[in-house]
Amino acid sequence: MYYTLQSLWTQAREDLPCTTVLLSNRKYSILIGEYKAVGATPGATAMQMLDLGNPDLDWVRLANGMGVEAARAFTMEECADLMAASFRRDGPFLIELMI
Repeated sequence: MYYTLQSLWTQAREDLPCTTVLLSNRKYSILIGEYKAVGATPGATAMQMLDLGNPDLDWVRLANGMGVEAARAFTMEECADLMAASFRRDGPFLIELMI
């Protein structure tokens, strides 16, 4: 996830015409799935470690801090509209899609 932050800086520095869509679920869901795959039931401490809240990461502000314009979408329709608008722009754009 934090590789994305470094790539945003590069996108801004090189003024790359690209759109990044970040699927923001605010937790390490892939690792929760791995627990289930091996039949494990993570306890409260493990689940707390897999939660990316407290504080929530604000990807729009993080992107802005790297010099990249950004917006948040809560629906696929909002995401589609933001993507269409970003394709008409010069330079990088980040869409944080809340899932």
